[in-house]
Amino acid sequence: MTRLAVREEAKARQEEVQRRGRGLGWMSLGLGVAQLAAPDTVRRISGVDDSVTSRAVVPLVGARELVHAAGLLTSRRKSAWTWTRVVGDAMDLASLGMAIAHRGGRRRRRLLGVTGAVLGITVLDVLTAVQATRAKGIGSAPAVRGARRGGPMELTATTTVRKPPSEVYAFWRDLGNLPTFMAHLQEIRATGDRTSHWSASAPFGTNVEWDAEIIDEATGEKIAWRSTGNADVPNAGTVRFMPAPDGVSTEVHVVLTYDIPGGAVGKAVARYFGEEPHQQLDDDLRRLKQVLETGEVVRSDGAPWGKRARKEFPQRPARPLSASELAKGADA
Repeated sequence: MTRLAVREEAKARQEEVQRRGRGLGWMSLGLGVAQLAAPDTVRRISGVDDSVTSRAVVPLVGARELVHAAGLLTSRRKSAWTWTRVVGDAMDLASLGMAIAHRGGRRRRRLLGVTGAVLGITVLDVLTAVQATRAKGIGSAPAVRGARRGGPMELTATTTVRKPPSEVYAFWRDLGNLPTFMAHLQEIRATGDRTSHWSASAPFGTNVEWDAEIIDEATGEKIAWRSTGNADVPNAGTVRFMPAPDGVSTEVHVVLTYDIPGGAVGKAVARYFGEEPHQQLDDDLRRLKQVLETGEVVRSDGAPWGKRARKEFPQRPARPLSASELAKGADA
């Protein structure tokens, strides 16, 4: 199953949980109103109209149902509220069991019917609570935190380049150009029309290599690729080139996914990508913009080794201003 399919499935599960939660909320609202507005009728239908205790219990249960209704209809945290309904169902079943043991005849038959209905509602509540808990687990963890435990990490970024889409596409399609602006890439060597061999820097001064293939392509519009074979860090990417509103520039939209392994290796890779991996991709696209618009990466005189941790994009050392530069500054 593709990453997109997994995300779509998770989204569908969460939407289903929201629908079920709202349905249970309306059910709680109806039960609560009935038990508070017509407690005698509810007691008679249930078969506990001969009990003094039920005069106090039925309104209390009605109030509890209204609380559940408020939570389920207004909160997106369906997991917690559905589990509170399960607890309430258990309390109701225990009370009904005690009532059945002390009644016979018509009242007992009514209680058995009510107990069957409550059992059905309990099953629905449990299923919804379990589904809500699972959906919460799928959607709550940020990509980077998930990567530290092992699993997929998705990065997205966008930039606008003042060049036409055809030119930006052509530059990216020549995969050998990617290392000129992507910090962790060392070399990409074409091995076929749609296949290539990639080499990248990795933690602890090591390198990783893998083969990749272009799996989807629309000239001037999109390139999608993925790693093949037994890659140490399976990955995939999609880049789209869209005309900007100004009619001259190109919006570049990039999505990268890495399947980070668990354990010590996963932690090391996640640490390598940094606490803000999206920032790294943003920096890569900023350099892409510079290369295409100016022909080179703009470098600071004050940072001769760029990102010192991995000595990326070496820059010339700082130097004092020349006489002409000093004169120009004085005139300004």
